[in-house]
Amino acid sequence: MALIARLVPRPSAAAAATVLRRVFGHMRSGLTFRLWDGTEVRVGTGPRVCTVAFSRPEAFSRLMDEPTPGNFGEAYVASDIDIEGDLFAAMDVANEIEGLSLSLKDKLRLLAVMMRK
Repeated sequence: MALIARLVPRPSAAAAATVLRRVFGHMRSGLTFRLWDGTEVRVGTGPRVCTVAFSRPEAFSRLMDEPTPGNFGEAYVASDIDIEGDLFAAMDVANEIEGLSLSLKDKLRLLAVMMRK
């Protein structure tokens, strides 16, 4: 069910930054996201391992529906995102992301954030 991507296909950069902090902020690995407008969002508590650059807001919405390593990989292959930095170190981040799971309740909260901004 692509709830977020269907209801908010083009979120604002401000909304996306808030969502990224909520979804990935607690990670141990340091990670930077660069949004389609150039905004950089740092998350995690450790030193930055890599940067994930979103090419367009639609890619962001699709990934937030299911932020899994497999979906990040598909987005990378489709050139919807780029991964800058050490790809081997990025695999450690992917392993940490593997533990993430968004419940329907979490998705509805993120959806509310994206619709407000």
